Amino acid sequence: MKWNGRTRCALVCVFFALLFSVFSWRLIYLQMVMHGYYSELAAEKNVGRNIIPAERGAIYDTHNEVLAQNVPVATVVADGTLITRADALVPLLAAKLKLPPNEIAEKISSRRPYIVLKREFPEADARALEQSLKAEKLRGIRCERGTVRVYPNGPMLCHVIGFSDFQQHGIQGVEASMDQYLRGEDGYRYIEHDAQGREIVLYRGLEHAPRNGYQVHLTIDLNLQTIVENELDAAMREYTPEKATIILMRPETGEILALANRPNFDLNLRATAKPEQMKNRAIIDMMEPGSTFKIVTAAAALNEKRVRLDSMIFCENGVWNFGGRPLHDHGHKGYGELSVQDILVHSSNIGAAKMAVMLGEQKFYEYIRRFGFGDRTGIELPGEIGGMVHSPKNWSKISITRIPMGQEVGVTPLQMLMAMATVANGGKLLQPRIVKSITDDNGKAISVLQPTVVRQVVSPETAAQIALALRGVVSQRGTAAEAAVPGFTISGKTGTAQKAAPGGGYEKDKYVVSFSGFLPSGHPAFVGLVVLDDAHTKDPALNYGGTIAGPIFSRVAEKAARYLDLEPHEEVGTQVAAGRVALTNADR
Repeated sequence: MKWNGRTRCALVCVFFALLFSVFSWRLIYLQMVMHGYYSELAAEKNVGRNIIPAERGAIYDTHNEVLAQNVPVATVVADGTLITRADALVPLLAAKLKLPPNEIAEKISSRRPYIVLKREFPEADARALEQSLKAEKLRGIRCERGTVRVYPNGPMLCHVIGFSDFQQHGIQGVEASMDQYLRGEDGYRYIEHDAQGREIVLYRGLEHAPRNGYQVHLTIDLNLQTIVENELDAAMREYTPEKATIILMRPETGEILALANRPNFDLNLRATAKPEQMKNRAIIDMMEPGSTFKIVTAAAALNEKRVRLDSMIFCENGVWNFGGRPLHDHGHKGYGELSVQDILVHSSNIGAAKMAVMLGEQKFYEYIRRFGFGDRTGIELPGEIGGMVHSPKNWSKISITRIPMGQEVGVTPLQMLMAMATVANGGKLLQPRIVKSITDDNGKAISVLQPTVVRQVVSPETAAQIALALRGVVSQRGTAAEAAVPGFTISGKTGTAQKAAPGGGYEKDKYVVSFSGFLPSGHPAFVGLVVLDDAHTKDPALNYGGTIAGPIFSRVAEKAARYLDLEPHEEVGTQVAAGRVALTNADR
């Protein structure tokens, strides 16, 4: 077959037409069909979305003293896809980051685009590293700026403040309960790099600025907190209890002024803390309160008009058989006739039990619940428990005589403080507060927490009567003479509760001793609670609330009154703190 010139020309044209058709189809396919795929592929190589972290808000005390803040640090990150001179990079990083060379070499050999080499790298060291990398013309390493959480006061207020993790998410305390305010909202920035990994500033994309976390201001007064912490440390050295708690509160507002527990831990060294050190015992420990609970019994009987302060009750000379079981007062000879006021002053178990019997099981139970026992207080701290209060249908025949003296009921230290604050506050139960306000970076208030009255538990007249009776407790004839503060009238109550054994019953010679009170008695500036669990004394006869917790309260209250510049009452200005007196009651 012969091909003429016209045929050969036609075949060449067809060939090129087909060839260019294939090229055109391929071009259309790449430009139209595969455009999205290759755009994303290019973006992954050259365009990145950098997170701009929000700075966590600081925590302050009531006078704007810093309790938790952020310090600038860097996270050193490697991009394995950009590293070309690993042999030069590894020794430089090992020296600057103080890490083993083999560890660094193993990490960057993965060729992953995001490899964390070191967190919380000091800002000054990060700048020095960047200068060294630039001088050696080494690629693939960058320092991402951020902050690390620092607690200037170490162990002080550890159970209140809590802490955050390395991603700055709140874990315990206020750091956890206020995390939604402290955390803020991260921003982001889209950036593009050239083939050498350098940012092309002209092509910088969309940027969304972060919203930093809000500032949380607590009701805590760091000066009062220091007083409490020092006295608690002294008590730990003197009595070596298993655990201890002291709380101070302003009764008319519910503001917690100071709160400390032992054992404790350093917030900056939390990785080494033991679980027992991290418990906020003021809100998660349950204890039998002992005779401090008698204020509930007396207040209920007075409020229901079953008795008056001067009503006389026969206290059976120290032994009362009820429900087939004896109930004892621990005086040397017991007590005969006592007024309601003196039942509190001498802490008579039998007198308190008889007032509860006058009320009846259901009415007495109602007042226990009205005082807040069995419910969480609602303080802005995580992990709080409600304690344990059984309903009357689950009481035994003798429960009506044991609960009035603080047995068969489980309370937290904070609940017991709130009961005393109810007396100090004219019969009103308030919700305790640890957060005062929340502000933004410019100091503008986002939220200001106001006092919250939960309920009117007893009448103001009843509360005043109980406060008057409790003044006799802190006197030479009461169980807490050593809780007195020169120049001030104090209303208070002691408690000595034998520790409940895990398997039932009570542990021998182990007690939870406490004192709760307020001053000045007529117009309270603060109410306080001291609790020591299993204190050790040289003389077991002195292991009572009046002789251990009372003096601690006295020292705390005297220093607190001086700091708050409270004016002593002229009529008691020459009063001298009472010395140790012979005890006549085991519940002191």
